[in-house]
Amino acid sequence: MLKIVTDDAGRDDLAATLDDLVAEGALRMLMAGLEAEVAGYIERHQGLVDGAGHRLVVRNGRAAERTLVTGAGALKVRTPRVHDRREGRRFSSYILPKYARRSPKVADVLPVLYLRGLSTGDFAPALEQFFGTDTGLSASTIGRLIETWSDDYTAFEGRDLSGSDYVYVWADGIHFRIRLEEDRLCCLVIVGVKADGTKELLACGDGYRESTESWAEVLRDLRDRGMTSPVVAVGDGALGFWAALGDVFPATVEQRCWVHKTANILDALPKRLHRQAKAAIHEIYQAENRADADAGIDEFVTLFEAKYPKAVVKLTRDRDVLLTFYDFPAAHWTHLRTTNPIESTFATVRARTKVTKGAGSRRRGLVMAYKLLDAAEDRWRKVNSPELVAVVRAGIEFKDGNQVERRIDESRDAA
Repeated sequence: MLKIVTDDAGRDDLAATLDDLVAEGALRMLMAGLEAEVAGYIERHQGLVDGAGHRLVVRNGRAAERTLVTGAGALKVRTPRVHDRREGRRFSSYILPKYARRSPKVADVLPVLYLRGLSTGDFAPALEQFFGTDTGLSASTIGRLIETWSDDYTAFEGRDLSGSDYVYVWADGIHFRIRLEEDRLCCLVIVGVKADGTKELLACGDGYRESTESWAEVLRDLRDRGMTSPVVAVGDGALGFWAALGDVFPATVEQRCWVHKTANILDALPKRLHRQAKAAIHEIYQAENRADADAGIDEFVTLFEAKYPKAVVKLTRDRDVLLTFYDFPAAHWTHLRTTNPIESTFATVRARTKVTKGAGSRRRGLVMAYKLLDAAEDRWRKVNSPELVAVVRAGIEFKDGNQVERRIDESRDAA
Protein backbone atom coordinates (compact mmCIF):
# COMPACT_ATOMS: atom_id res chain seq x y z
CA MET A 1 0.00 0.00 0.00
CA LEU A 2 1.26 3.49 -0.84
CA LYS A 3 2.11 5.44 2.29
CA ILE A 4 1.12 9.10 2.26
CA VAL A 5 3.65 11.31 4.06
CA THR A 6 1.91 14.07 6.01
CA ASP A 7 4.37 15.22 8.68
CA ASP A 8 7.86 16.68 8.71
CA ALA A 9 9.36 13.61 10.37
CA GLY A 10 7.95 11.42 7.66
CA ARG A 11 9.38 13.68 4.99
CA ASP A 12 12.81 13.54 6.67
CA ASP A 13 12.62 9.74 6.73
CA LEU A 14 11.64 9.69 3.08
CA ALA A 15 14.50 12.04 2.16
CA ALA A 16 16.94 9.84 4.06
CA THR A 17 15.59 6.78 2.28
CA LEU A 18 15.94 8.44 -1.11
CA ASP A 19 19.53 9.44 -0.33
CA ASP A 20 20.27 5.84 0.65
CA LEU A 21 18.70 4.58 -2.57
CA VAL A 22 20.72 7.02 -4.66
CA ALA A 23 23.96 6.02 -2.90
CA GLU A 24 23.14 2.32 -3.26
CA GLY A 25 22.33 2.75 -6.94
CA ALA A 26 25.54 4.70 -7.52
CA LEU A 27 27.57 2.01 -5.75
CA ARG A 28 25.99 -0.76 -7.82
CA MET A 29 26.61 1.09 -11.06
CA LEU A 30 30.21 1.82 -10.08
CA MET A 31 30.87 -1.81 -9.14
CA ALA A 32 29.24 -3.05 -12.34
CA GLY A 33 31.49 -0.75 -14.34
CA LEU A 34 34.59 -1.90 -12.46
CA GLU A 35 33.68 -5.57 -12.91
CA ALA A 36 33.09 -5.06 -16.63
CA GLU A 37 36.41 -3.22 -16.94
CA VAL A 38 38.31 -6.05 -15.24
CA ALA A 39 36.46 -8.74 -17.22
CA GLY A 40 37.32 -6.98 -20.48
CA TYR A 41 40.99 -6.67 -19.51
CA ILE A 42 41.24 -10.37 -18.63
CA GLU A 43 39.39 -11.41 -21.78
CA ARG A 44 41.76 -9.42 -23.99
CA HIS A 45 44.73 -11.27 -22.49
CA GLN A 46 43.23 -14.71 -21.89
CA GLY A 47 45.45 -16.29 -24.53
CA LEU A 48 48.67 -15.35 -22.74
CA VAL A 49 50.18 -18.29 -20.83
CA ASP A 50 53.55 -19.18 -19.32
CA GLY A 51 55.66 -22.23 -20.06
CA ALA A 52 53.54 -24.39 -17.78
CA GLY A 53 50.33 -23.35 -19.50
CA HIS A 54 49.15 -21.05 -16.69
CA ARG A 55 47.42 -17.82 -17.66
CA LEU A 56 49.46 -14.69 -17.07
CA VAL A 57 46.49 -12.39 -16.41
CA VAL A 58 43.91 -13.56 -13.85
CA ARG A 59 41.49 -12.24 -11.23
CA ASN A 60 43.00 -11.72 -7.79
CA GLY A 61 40.17 -11.12 -5.33
CA ARG A 62 39.34 -7.63 -4.11
CA ALA A 63 41.27 -4.73 -2.66
CA ALA A 64 40.78 -3.49 0.89
CA GLU A 65 37.72 -1.32 1.46
CA ARG A 66 38.14 2.41 0.94
CA THR A 67 35.78 5.37 1.12
CA LEU A 68 35.18 7.21 -2.13
CA VAL A 69 33.60 10.65 -1.83
CA THR A 70 31.26 11.28 -4.78
CA GLY A 71 28.38 13.54 -5.73
CA ALA A 72 26.04 10.74 -4.61
CA GLY A 73 27.62 10.66 -1.14
CA ALA A 74 30.35 8.58 0.49
CA LEU A 75 30.60 5.08 -1.00
CA LYS A 76 32.37 2.12 0.61
CA VAL A 77 34.19 0.41 -2.25
CA ARG A 78 36.15 -2.84 -2.58
CA THR A 79 37.52 -2.83 -6.10
CA PRO A 80 38.24 -6.06 -8.04
CA ARG A 81 41.95 -6.78 -8.46
CA VAL A 82 43.92 -8.25 -11.36
CA HIS A 83 47.15 -10.22 -11.13
CA ASP A 84 49.17 -9.47 -14.26
CA ARG A 85 52.37 -11.53 -14.18
CA ARG A 86 53.85 -10.00 -17.33
CA GLU A 87 57.06 -8.11 -16.68
CA GLY A 88 56.54 -4.37 -16.41
CA ARG A 89 52.76 -4.63 -16.80
CA ARG A 90 50.09 -3.79 -14.25
CA PHE A 91 46.37 -3.33 -14.52
CA SER A 92 45.18 0.21 -13.78
CA SER A 93 41.51 1.15 -13.71
CA TYR A 94 40.46 4.12 -15.83
CA ILE A 95 37.17 4.33 -13.94
CA LEU A 96 38.69 4.44 -10.47
CA PRO A 97 42.46 5.03 -10.22
CA LYS A 98 44.28 3.14 -7.49
CA TYR A 99 44.67 5.93 -4.95
CA ALA A 100 41.58 7.98 -5.77
CA ARG A 101 39.60 9.03 -2.70
CA ARG A 102 37.18 11.51 -4.26
CA SER A 103 35.58 12.03 -7.64
CA PRO A 104 36.66 15.01 -9.76
CA LYS A 105 33.22 16.54 -9.17
CA VAL A 106 34.02 16.94 -5.49
CA ALA A 107 37.15 18.91 -6.33
CA ASP A 108 35.05 21.04 -8.69
CA VAL A 109 32.88 22.11 -5.74
CA LEU A 110 35.79 23.58 -3.77
CA PRO A 111 36.38 26.70 -5.93
CA VAL A 112 32.67 27.51 -5.76
CA LEU A 113 32.64 27.23 -1.97
CA TYR A 114 35.76 29.36 -1.67
CA LEU A 115 34.43 32.10 -3.91
CA ARG A 116 31.22 32.05 -1.89
CA GLY A 117 33.19 32.93 1.20
CA LEU A 118 34.28 29.73 2.93
CA SER A 119 37.80 29.67 4.31
CA THR A 120 40.06 26.62 3.96
CA GLY A 121 39.12 25.38 7.42
CA ASP A 122 35.41 25.50 6.58
CA PHE A 123 35.65 23.11 3.63
CA ALA A 124 35.70 19.85 5.58
CA PRO A 125 32.54 20.44 7.67
CA ALA A 126 30.73 21.94 4.69
CA LEU A 127 31.54 18.99 2.46
CA GLU A 128 30.92 16.51 5.27
CA GLN A 129 27.38 17.84 5.57
CA PHE A 130 26.86 17.54 1.82
CA PHE A 131 28.70 14.30 1.01
CA GLY A 132 28.33 12.49 4.32
CA THR A 133 32.04 12.27 5.17
CA ASP A 134 35.14 14.44 5.54
CA THR A 135 37.49 11.61 4.57
CA GLY A 136 40.47 13.00 2.68
CA LEU A 137 39.16 16.55 3.00
CA SER A 138 41.08 17.92 5.98
CA ALA A 139 42.26 21.54 6.03
CA SER A 140 45.82 20.42 5.28
CA THR A 141 44.64 18.32 2.33
CA ILE A 142 42.63 21.24 0.98
CA GLY A 143 45.63 23.51 1.45
CA ARG A 144 47.87 21.20 -0.58
CA LEU A 145 45.22 20.96 -3.28
CA ILE A 146 44.97 24.76 -3.50
CA GLU A 147 48.75 25.05 -3.82
CA THR A 148 48.64 22.57 -6.70
CA TRP A 149 45.95 24.69 -8.35
CA SER A 150 48.12 27.77 -7.86
CA ASP A 151 50.95 26.06 -9.76
CA ASP A 152 48.47 25.09 -12.49
CA TYR A 153 47.35 28.70 -12.76
CA THR A 154 50.93 29.91 -13.08
CA ALA A 155 51.51 27.43 -15.91
CA PHE A 156 48.25 28.52 -17.54
CA GLU A 157 49.34 32.17 -17.49
CA GLY A 158 52.58 31.39 -19.33
CA ARG A 159 51.55 28.77 -21.89
CA ASP A 160 52.36 29.19 -25.59
CA LEU A 161 49.35 30.10 -27.76
CA SER A 162 51.05 30.16 -31.16
CA GLY A 163 49.87 26.66 -32.03
CA SER A 164 46.16 27.49 -31.81
CA ASP A 165 43.89 29.76 -33.81
CA TYR A 166 41.03 31.45 -31.97
CA VAL A 167 38.32 32.71 -34.32
CA TYR A 168 35.71 33.91 -31.81
CA VAL A 169 36.27 35.17 -28.26
CA TRP A 170 33.96 36.09 -25.38
CA ALA A 171 35.13 38.59 -22.77
CA ASP A 172 33.63 39.57 -19.42
CA GLY A 173 34.65 41.05 -16.08
CA ILE A 174 33.58 39.02 -13.04
CA HIS A 175 33.61 40.76 -9.65
CA PHE A 176 34.20 39.08 -6.26
CA ARG A 177 34.50 40.32 -2.73
CA ILE A 178 37.88 39.91 -1.02
CA ARG A 179 37.85 39.33 2.73
CA LEU A 180 41.33 40.69 3.39
CA GLU A 181 41.10 43.77 1.15
CA GLU A 182 38.71 46.66 0.73
CA ASP A 183 38.55 46.55 -3.08
CA ARG A 184 36.58 43.89 -4.91
CA LEU A 185 38.45 41.56 -7.24
CA CYS A 186 37.68 42.16 -10.90
CA CYS A 187 38.52 38.95 -12.74
CA LEU A 188 38.97 39.55 -16.48
CA VAL A 189 37.93 36.40 -18.33
CA ILE A 190 38.35 35.55 -22.01
CA VAL A 191 37.10 32.32 -23.61
CA GLY A 192 37.95 31.49 -27.22
CA VAL A 193 36.61 29.25 -29.97
CA LYS A 194 39.30 27.42 -31.93
CA ALA A 195 39.13 26.72 -35.65
CA ASP A 196 37.73 23.23 -34.95
CA GLY A 197 34.82 24.67 -32.97
CA THR A 198 36.04 23.76 -29.47
CA LYS A 199 35.93 26.30 -26.65
CA GLU A 200 38.94 27.04 -24.50
CA LEU A 201 39.74 29.29 -21.57
CA LEU A 202 42.26 31.91 -22.74
CA ALA A 203 42.65 34.35 -19.87
CA CYS A 204 41.66 34.81 -16.25
CA GLY A 205 43.50 37.90 -15.06
CA ASP A 206 43.35 40.55 -12.38
CA GLY A 207 41.92 43.87 -13.53
CA TYR A 208 41.02 47.20 -11.98
CA ARG A 209 37.36 47.98 -12.53
CA GLU A 210 37.59 46.68 -16.10
CA SER A 211 39.76 49.63 -17.10
CA THR A 212 41.20 50.01 -20.59
CA GLU A 213 44.73 49.48 -19.33
CA SER A 214 43.76 46.32 -17.43
CA TRP A 215 42.10 44.80 -20.49
CA ALA A 216 44.96 45.96 -22.72
CA GLU A 217 47.46 44.22 -20.45
CA VAL A 218 45.51 40.95 -20.72
CA LEU A 219 45.13 41.22 -24.50
CA ARG A 220 48.76 42.21 -25.08
CA ASP A 221 49.88 39.24 -23.02
CA LEU A 222 47.78 36.91 -25.20
CA ARG A 223 49.20 38.50 -28.34
CA ASP A 224 52.78 38.28 -27.08
CA ARG A 225 52.32 34.57 -26.37
CA GLY A 226 51.32 33.92 -29.98
CA MET A 227 47.58 34.55 -30.19
CA THR A 228 46.47 35.93 -33.57
CA SER A 229 43.67 38.44 -34.05
CA PRO A 230 40.21 36.88 -33.53
CA VAL A 231 37.54 37.51 -36.16
CA VAL A 232 34.81 38.44 -33.64
CA ALA A 233 34.87 39.49 -29.98
CA VAL A 234 31.70 39.29 -27.89
CA GLY A 235 31.31 41.34 -24.72
CA ASP A 236 29.16 43.76 -22.77
CA GLY A 237 29.19 47.53 -23.06
CA ALA A 238 32.29 48.06 -20.88
CA LEU A 239 34.25 50.71 -22.77
CA GLY A 240 37.56 49.53 -21.33
CA PHE A 241 37.51 46.24 -23.21
CA TRP A 242 36.55 47.70 -26.57
CA ALA A 243 39.14 50.47 -26.37
CA ALA A 244 41.82 47.91 -25.52
CA LEU A 245 40.66 45.56 -28.26
CA GLY A 246 40.91 48.33 -30.85
CA ASP A 247 44.49 48.98 -29.79
CA VAL A 248 45.73 45.38 -29.59
CA PHE A 249 43.57 43.60 -32.19
CA PRO A 250 42.19 46.38 -34.43
CA ALA A 251 40.98 43.95 -37.14
CA THR A 252 38.60 42.15 -34.76
CA VAL A 253 34.93 43.10 -35.19
CA GLU A 254 32.68 43.82 -32.20
CA GLN A 255 29.50 42.07 -31.09
CA ARG A 256 27.70 43.36 -28.01
CA CYS A 257 26.11 40.86 -25.62
CA TRP A 258 22.32 40.95 -25.79
CA VAL A 259 21.89 39.66 -22.25
CA HIS A 260 23.86 42.57 -20.80
CA LYS A 261 22.19 45.02 -23.16
CA THR A 262 18.71 43.82 -22.19
CA ALA A 263 19.51 44.27 -18.49
CA ASN A 264 20.81 47.79 -19.12
CA ILE A 265 17.72 48.79 -21.07
CA LEU A 266 15.36 47.40 -18.43
CA ASP A 267 17.18 49.40 -15.76
CA ALA A 268 15.94 52.55 -17.54
CA LEU A 269 12.31 51.38 -17.64
CA PRO A 270 9.68 50.95 -14.90
CA LYS A 271 9.08 47.35 -13.86
CA ARG A 272 5.53 47.37 -15.22
CA LEU A 273 7.02 47.65 -18.74
CA HIS A 274 9.72 45.02 -18.37
CA ARG A 275 7.71 42.17 -19.86
CA GLN A 276 6.69 44.21 -22.88
CA ALA A 277 10.22 45.55 -23.42
CA LYS A 278 11.83 42.12 -23.06
CA ALA A 279 9.44 40.68 -25.62
CA ALA A 280 10.26 43.51 -28.05
CA ILE A 281 14.03 43.05 -27.55
CA HIS A 282 13.69 39.30 -28.01
CA GLU A 283 11.94 39.87 -31.33
CA ILE A 284 14.85 42.04 -32.47
CA TYR A 285 17.73 39.62 -31.91
CA GLN A 286 15.68 36.59 -32.94
CA ALA A 287 14.77 38.16 -36.30
CA GLU A 288 15.52 36.08 -39.39
CA ASN A 289 17.59 38.82 -41.02
CA ARG A 290 19.21 42.18 -40.36
CA ALA A 291 16.43 44.14 -42.09
CA ASP A 292 13.80 42.68 -39.76
CA ALA A 293 16.05 43.32 -36.75
CA ASP A 294 16.48 46.94 -37.82
CA ALA A 295 12.71 47.24 -38.20
CA GLY A 296 12.33 45.83 -34.68
CA ILE A 297 14.67 48.48 -33.30
CA ASP A 298 12.67 51.18 -35.07
CA GLU A 299 9.49 49.79 -33.52
CA PHE A 300 11.11 49.80 -30.07
CA VAL A 301 12.00 53.47 -30.59
CA THR A 302 8.41 54.27 -31.53
CA LEU A 303 7.06 52.50 -28.44
CA PHE A 304 9.36 53.98 -25.80
CA GLU A 305 11.17 57.08 -27.04
CA ALA A 306 8.56 59.65 -25.98
CA LYS A 307 8.56 58.73 -22.28
CA TYR A 308 11.78 56.77 -21.85
CA PRO A 309 14.46 58.24 -24.14
CA LYS A 310 17.31 56.94 -21.98
CA ALA A 311 16.20 53.35 -22.54
CA VAL A 312 15.99 53.97 -26.29
CA VAL A 313 19.48 55.52 -26.42
CA LYS A 314 20.93 52.46 -24.67
CA LEU A 315 19.67 50.39 -27.59
CA THR A 316 20.23 52.66 -30.56
CA ARG A 317 23.75 53.86 -29.74
CA ASP A 318 25.05 50.28 -30.16
CA ARG A 319 22.75 49.43 -33.03
CA ASP A 320 25.43 48.26 -35.47
CA VAL A 321 27.56 46.27 -33.04
CA LEU A 322 24.48 44.55 -31.63
CA LEU A 323 23.71 43.16 -35.10
CA THR A 324 27.20 42.04 -36.12
CA PHE A 325 26.19 38.39 -35.81
CA TYR A 326 24.10 38.62 -38.99
CA ASP A 327 27.38 38.70 -40.97
CA PHE A 328 28.29 35.19 -39.74
CA PRO A 329 26.85 31.67 -40.10
CA ALA A 330 23.30 31.36 -38.77
CA ALA A 331 24.35 28.24 -36.83
CA HIS A 332 26.71 30.45 -34.80
CA TRP A 333 24.22 33.20 -33.95
CA THR A 334 23.18 31.63 -30.65
CA HIS A 335 26.86 31.64 -29.58
CA LEU A 336 27.67 35.15 -30.80
CA ARG A 337 24.74 37.00 -29.28
CA THR A 338 25.78 36.56 -25.64
CA THR A 339 28.72 35.87 -23.33
CA ASN A 340 26.85 32.85 -21.97
CA PRO A 341 29.88 30.49 -21.63
CA ILE A 342 31.30 32.84 -19.01
CA GLU A 343 28.02 33.96 -17.45
CA SER A 344 26.67 30.44 -16.90
CA THR A 345 29.88 29.22 -15.27
CA PHE A 346 29.78 31.95 -12.62
CA ALA A 347 26.00 32.14 -12.19
CA THR A 348 25.85 30.23 -8.90
CA VAL A 349 28.83 32.09 -7.47
CA ARG A 350 27.41 35.50 -8.34
CA ALA A 351 24.14 34.58 -6.65
CA ARG A 352 25.91 34.11 -3.33
CA THR A 353 28.94 36.40 -3.25
CA LYS A 354 26.58 39.31 -2.68
CA VAL A 355 25.82 38.04 0.81
CA THR A 356 29.12 36.46 1.85
CA LYS A 357 32.55 37.81 2.66
CA GLY A 358 34.11 36.35 -0.49
CA ALA A 359 37.57 35.01 -1.25
CA GLY A 360 40.44 35.55 1.21
CA SER A 361 42.99 37.19 -1.11
CA ARG A 362 43.23 38.44 -4.68
CA ARG A 363 45.65 35.68 -5.69
CA ARG A 364 43.49 32.92 -4.26
CA GLY A 365 40.39 34.48 -5.72
CA LEU A 366 42.01 34.39 -9.17
CA VAL A 367 43.22 30.83 -8.68
CA MET A 368 39.76 29.68 -7.64
CA ALA A 369 38.08 31.52 -10.51
CA TYR A 370 40.55 29.89 -12.89
CA LYS A 371 39.91 26.46 -11.40
CA LEU A 372 36.15 26.93 -11.67
CA LEU A 373 36.50 27.80 -15.36
CA ASP A 374 39.03 25.02 -15.93
CA ALA A 375 36.64 22.46 -14.45
CA ALA A 376 33.75 23.83 -16.50
CA GLU A 377 35.81 23.67 -19.70
CA ASP A 378 35.52 19.87 -19.71
CA ARG A 379 31.75 20.25 -20.06
CA TRP A 380 31.78 22.91 -22.79
CA ARG A 381 30.55 21.52 -26.06
CA LYS A 382 31.63 22.62 -29.51
CA VAL A 383 29.76 25.43 -31.21
CA ASN A 384 27.01 24.44 -33.61
CA SER A 385 28.25 23.46 -37.08
CA PRO A 386 31.90 23.58 -35.95
CA GLU A 387 33.15 23.05 -39.51
CA LEU A 388 31.97 26.59 -40.34
CA VAL A 389 34.42 28.19 -37.90
CA ALA A 390 37.31 27.47 -40.24
CA VAL A 391 35.24 28.89 -43.11
CA VAL A 392 34.86 32.13 -41.15
CA ARG A 393 38.60 32.26 -40.51
CA ALA A 394 39.19 31.77 -44.25
CA GLY A 395 37.41 35.08 -44.85
CA ILE A 396 34.32 33.71 -46.58
CA GLU A 397 31.53 36.30 -46.41
CA PHE A 398 28.09 35.69 -44.93
CA LYS A 399 24.93 37.76 -45.20
CA ASP A 400 21.99 37.16 -42.87
CA GLY A 401 23.61 33.89 -41.85
CA ASN A 402 24.05 32.51 -45.36
CA GLN A 403 27.31 32.16 -47.23
CA VAL A 404 27.64 34.73 -50.01
CA GLU A 405 28.02 32.98 -53.36
CA ARG A 406 30.59 34.55 -55.63
CA ARG A 407 29.34 35.48 -59.06
CA ILE A 408 30.79 33.65 -62.07
CA ASP A 409 32.34 36.79 -63.57
CA GLU A 410 34.02 37.61 -60.25
CA SER A 411 35.52 34.13 -60.12
CA ARG A 412 36.86 34.51 -63.66
CA ASP A 413 38.37 37.88 -62.85
CA ALA A 414 40.10 36.41 -59.82
CA ALA A 415 41.48 33.59 -61.98
